[in-house]
Amino acid sequence: MEQQTAMQILDRIRRNVESCIYGKTDEIAWMLTAIVAGGHVLIEDVPGTGKTQLVKAISQSIGGVFHRIQCNPDLLPTDITGVSIYHPKEEQFVFRPGPIMANMLLADEINRATTKTQSALLEAMEERCVSVDGVTYALPKPFVLFATQNPIEFEGTYSLPEAQLDRFLMKFSLGYPDEASERRLIMEPGAGRSADRLTAVASVEEIVEIQRLAEQVHLDQSVADYLLSLIRTTRSHPAVLLGASPRAGVALAAASKAYALLQRRSFVLPDDVKAMAPLVLAHRLHLRSEARMQGATETGVLQEVLRLLPVPVGLER
Repeated sequence: MEQQTAMQILDRIRRNVESCIYGKTDEIAWMLTAIVAGGHVLIEDVPGTGKTQLVKAISQSIGGVFHRIQCNPDLLPTDITGVSIYHPKEEQFVFRPGPIMANMLLADEINRATTKTQSALLEAMEERCVSVDGVTYALPKPFVLFATQNPIEFEGTYSLPEAQLDRFLMKFSLGYPDEASERRLIMEPGAGRSADRLTAVASVEEIVEIQRLAEQVHLDQSVADYLLSLIRTTRSHPAVLLGASPRAGVALAAASKAYALLQRRSFVLPDDVKAMAPLVLAHRLHLRSEARMQGATETGVLQEVLRLLPVPVGLER
């Protein structure tokens, strides 16, 4: 697939989503970046800000198989992965696939599921497969997990383990819409559920081709060194207890390539790394308690590191 064709497809998806999700141009671009990079997304925000509608709009636009899991403490791992049931007529166990067998999976309020159920997603997120009764089943391509969680409700919730957080390519919040977008939501009948009416403007096969194209985006050695310096500096920052992992560096490189492609470029600039760093790295950092007491935040630490790191110049365009 040529880059121009890929951009036309991504533009169609973006316009389709923006037709029902108002005032969230950046967030839609981030979602598309994660899909192109082949990563998973965690959206943390208060109820009613449109998290579920955004995921549905993206999934409807791409087509393929979309499943939704409403997480709660009663949810079992087999409710996600599937289960093998004995079939008397065939005298053998038959696998009944769970909702995880999808191209786009929405895990709504993931922090309401128990840690045991959350861990059932780990293999799928990393290996793109699930194991049930000793048998491994491959997931469809592409497979992207979108998870949402409420940051202010703690009763009946379970914190996501660090190992699972590290497997989310991005984490961000939607926030409230601007005044004009919120007025439009109020004035237009059915605007809050208009994602259900969207039709597919791309295919999963095209998305897989675009993912392959993003892998070929050029990452110059100087930009790679800049990215590596950013990762390693987070580990030595005095406010940070646990810095970015090697997986975080790989994720940031993949996200930067995908973001560069969405900017209609075949090479990565330091600005791409800067744009993706807060989304990819902030949720992977763990600050010291004394730093938090002094008002430090993960995003603030990253901005400080980015401000102090020398930026490579003289890249070939």
